Amino acid sequence: MNPLERVRIGRTDVRVTRLGLGLAPIGGLYSAVGDAQAFATLAAGWELGIRYFDVAPLYGNGLAEQRAGTVLSAKPRNEFALSTKVGRLLRPGGSDTQAIWSEPTSVTPVFDFSAAGIRTSYEESLSRLRLDRADIVHLHDPDDHFPAAVSESLPALAELRAAGRIGAVSAGMNQTRMLAELVRTGELDSVLVAGRYTLLDQSAEDELLPLCEKRGVSVIAGGVFNSGLLADPRPGATFDYSPAAATMLELALVCEAICTRHGVPLRAAAIQFPLRHPAVTCVLVGVRSPAEVADAVEMAARPIPSRLWRDLRAEGLIR
Repeated sequence: MNPLERVRIGRTDVRVTRLGLGLAPIGGLYSAVGDAQAFATLAAGWELGIRYFDVAPLYGNGLAEQRAGTVLSAKPRNEFALSTKVGRLLRPGGSDTQAIWSEPTSVTPVFDFSAAGIRTSYEESLSRLRLDRADIVHLHDPDDHFPAAVSESLPALAELRAAGRIGAVSAGMNQTRMLAELVRTGELDSVLVAGRYTLLDQSAEDELLPLCEKRGVSVIAGGVFNSGLLADPRPGATFDYSPAAATMLELALVCEAICTRHGVPLRAAAIQFPLRHPAVTCVLVGVRSPAEVADAVEMAARPIPSRLWRDLRAEGLIR
């Protein structure tokens, strides 16, 4: 895989690199990062040729967007693609508190999928990012807000797209059923599916991926390490943001053993696996340091013999 190849999102003019950087970690996910390390991480991605970056207001309660904006606002705007998310507003005393963010802020998220909330969220993100537009805007976690997402959020995003304020309309979730329902509205150019098309969980292949391929909707695969287990399978590793069950750890260790037999790091197989499906346009890897950026680029470019995929299939690990 060439991680720096530029590919089109749906039928839009937005182009992303095959490997994109997920910026939740530079918002202080699980442990503090600080401005200097966040800036260095973004700079490393740029120097290595990555040109797709994904953020959200949720990530560090605004910190990830602010830090990304400090670096990216100084870059030529037409040379990179950026996605952010809507559906949460950052307010003092917001109800959507999450203990996973380690750096304190004065605001926390509150869900708002109204048309006005979507427009406000977008403008506030642009202010934090110091940019005049985002290329892709994802509806973020509308799990408990589906009616409003369809009747208010999507029309608001479609209006922004028609006005040239954004390039592509998308939705990002950790589940596949509702993403498929959103694809069927005909409004989406892409979906960001997190953790549901990996070496350990291929549930996106049941319905979502075939539907997106048929409709010409690009799939952005996130959470390819399932929040950590596929990066370093060991006791205490996380799977979907919680300590991994023994059965999942065992499966990850089997994957690792097969990869080792072929001289391939498990991380390389985890990053490249989703791109074997024709519906998947690019893969997002979360990074928090220049070393992690360099590793992601190296793993994405590592040659993988076809026999490795055959062995994973023979063990029933992939379809």
